[in-house]
Amino acid sequence: MADRTGALMTANPRARLRLRDLLSESLAGLFARPGRSVLTALGAVLGIGSLVATLGVAETAGNQIVTAFDELAATSVVVSNDQGFFGASAPRLSLPWDSERRIARLNGVVAAGTMANVPIGAALTRSVPLKDPLGLTEFQVPMIAASPGLYEAVKGTLSTGRWFDRGHSDRADRVVVLGTGAAQRLNVTRVDQQPVVFVEDDSFVVVGILDDVLRQPELLNALIVPEGTARDLYDLESPTTIQIDTEIGAASLIAAQAPIAVAPDDPETVRVQAPLEPDEVRAGVEEDVNALFLVLGGVSLLIGAIGIANVTLVSVLERVGEIGLRRALGAGRRHIAYQFLLESTGVGLFGGMIGASVGVLVVVGVSAVRTWTPVLDPRIPLAAPALGAIVGLLAGLYPALRASRMEPVEALRAGAA
Repeated sequence: MADRTGALMTANPRARLRLRDLLSESLAGLFARPGRSVLTALGAVLGIGSLVATLGVAETAGNQIVTAFDELAATSVVVSNDQGFFGASAPRLSLPWDSERRIARLNGVVAAGTMANVPIGAALTRSVPLKDPLGLTEFQVPMIAASPGLYEAVKGTLSTGRWFDRGHSDRADRVVVLGTGAAQRLNVTRVDQQPVVFVEDDSFVVVGILDDVLRQPELLNALIVPEGTARDLYDLESPTTIQIDTEIGAASLIAAQAPIAVAPDDPETVRVQAPLEPDEVRAGVEEDVNALFLVLGGVSLLIGAIGIANVTLVSVLERVGEIGLRRALGAGRRHIAYQFLLESTGVGLFGGMIGASVGVLVVVGVSAVRTWTPVLDPRIPLAAPALGAIVGLLAGLYPALRASRMEPVEALRAGAA
């Protein structure tokens, strides 16, 4: 300190301070109060760490969302006639009853099934043989005719019982699978005693209760009967919807081939609902998730910058006497400003390095807990220290400017007081 003071005493006000001397002065200022320097860097650690962690978790979560999309939405193709599933107008095309078999022959199809809304009008459904005159045990429950392959195509699960097979449909057996909502309304919870439900005077043996489906959720609140049974009892003309489950990446091809398979004479009359391209969805999901987490990371970084600026300003106020002495011995305004800017930049750089490491550990920890595969752009942790230095530089602008504007006499007087 004495050597540096002597050098300043012999320098004139216009003398240039060497970079090595400036760095040594800044390091001396930081290590003179190590506890405060560490606490100051803690703000940058939290800010940079939060930013790296949020960006990493966002990218990891976005990857998981896109993977889930690929497994479900990107493998779903729905084919229907112009009427649609619950449309009121007459269809231009009757889908063939063997649509399931035709679609299943296409390369890339995992499962396919047909469905149609059965026109039962205002018929009431009950689970007791006698009609309730008060109507307390009778409900209007929609009926859906389904092919045997629909269960796999909608990725359904049963809470009990089984799904009907091709034999039930060919024989027009009066069996039914209850959606979970319909089962609750009819108070049917088990099938081992072969419970029967009645739709007006028509009886159906309950062979299974549907627990959940990943597609076509209207099945959960309906009576599901074999399509052969619906043709025999209610003169159902044709299926109206074909649900197709494809392999990943085959949806676009199946969407183009399905209309030709079910309506080779006039494929334009068939309406196809195909998923968006996975790359477009991936980009959209990642952009939305990253934007959300980037805002959160930016707020954390702003809080860290305010902490650095606050502590640097307090440091300036506590070192007024030192600043006055340096100015009196020949240090220029810019020398004082450079010193405090270097100190705040060094704090930000150190905090950025530690914060980047902490952020990476958080991403890995969250991924391990959630059994995800951690995904993080390597440029983010590499750029984090530089970002921390920039934040420290910007945070130190006002304190450095305030320190450089102090007049030597006033600074010495204030320091002596």
